[in-house]
Order: sequence, then C-alpha cells, then structure tokens
Amino acid sequence: MPVGDFKTEQEQFWEGSFGDEYSGRNQGADWVASNAILFSKILARTKKINSVIEFGANVGLNLHALKQLLPSAAFSAVEINQAAAQALESIAGIKVHRQSILDFVPEEEFDFVLIKGVLIHISPDYLPKVYDLLYKTSRRYICIAEYYNPSPVEVNYRGHRNRLFKRDFAGEILDRFTNLTLVDYGFAYHRDRFPQDDITWFLLEKPV
Repeated sequence: MPVGDFKTEQEQFWEGSFGDEYSGRNQGADWVASNAILFSKILARTKKINSVIEFGANVGLNLHALKQLLPSAAFSAVEINQAAAQALESIAGIKVHRQSILDFVPEEEFDFVLIKGVLIHISPDYLPKVYDLLYKTSRRYICIAEYYNPSPVEVNYRGHRNRLFKRDFAGEILDRFTNLTLVDYGFAYHRDRFPQDDITWFLLEKPV
C-alpha cells in the first residue's frame, strides 16, 4: 500500500532509511520479554480487552508481547515504514495499516489503544490531531508510554534536530478530554531486570 504525501519532515524521516535502520537495531526476544513484563503490569489495571491497536508499531515487539497476554484479542497496527510494516504482516493475526498516523482514519473503536515511543517523534504542531485520533479510536483504554518532561523540550536525537520532543503528553490529553480518567502510571528504568528505555507510561480510561 503506497504512502501518500507527507505532512511533516518527521514522517519522511521515519519512512525512509533512518526508519529502516531503527527497525534493524530494535529486535529480539529480550525486548519482547521486557515488554511482556511491562504490559502485564499495565493490563492488570484493566478489565476485559477484546481488541487492540498500536500506533507506530514498528516490527511488532509490543504486539508480540501483548498477543501472549491477550491471546483471544483482535490486533491491528498502524506503521509508516515499509520494512517494519512487512515484518508486522508476517505476524499471524495482526491487521496492518501501512500509512502515517496523520493519515489514518479509524473505521472502528478498540478496547485498548497503545502508543509507545512515538509521540516523542511527532511534530508538536500535529500533536492535537494525534490526541484526537487516540481518543476517537479508543472504546475504553488509552496507553501512552513515552519520555516524560513537565514542560515541552526538544532533544538532539542521534545527531538530528527536530526529531525528538519530550513533554507531558498524558497531561495534555487529560486536559483536552475532561471525561478521561488517569487509572495508573509508572516508570520503566533501563537498569531494570527487564529494562525499558527510561519511559513513563500512563493508562487512561474513557467512561463506559
């Protein structure tokens, strides 16, 4: 499925060779194991989940873990990079949308909406659009796992400018949609027995 014209320089960056290299660096059973530990903590605070969608799923390291924990759920993924999307398509039981998050139009709602390590790479001008998408796509839960900072800040990313931004993503979503509630949150440290990349996760819930 061809990707259309990009709205931002960040989309072009991740669709191209840098995105290919990122996918090559971030693979392996150890990552899946760490993700399973992380998501077991998060899912313990949820009720019945029958459907999951991940935005910016890359090669599926999060979805591999979630499929172990939720074997009966239906899974979907949105991924801009062609090589990563092809890897996703090789995983049984995942419906893959090869396109930019900024172009995705949901046709259904999902019990659990996940975005992990992706909002930090979105152009800040387009964050409200992505927040609206997460909210619209969610039937009940939104899970955000990103680098946190109390105020917006740009960070040099592997020698590149305008490619990584930290801020209080969850707080901005909670302010934008006042019917959302904060169920739980936590920090995952890179020196943990099952490490993550120093991310802070937030589980938000819609009223049902």
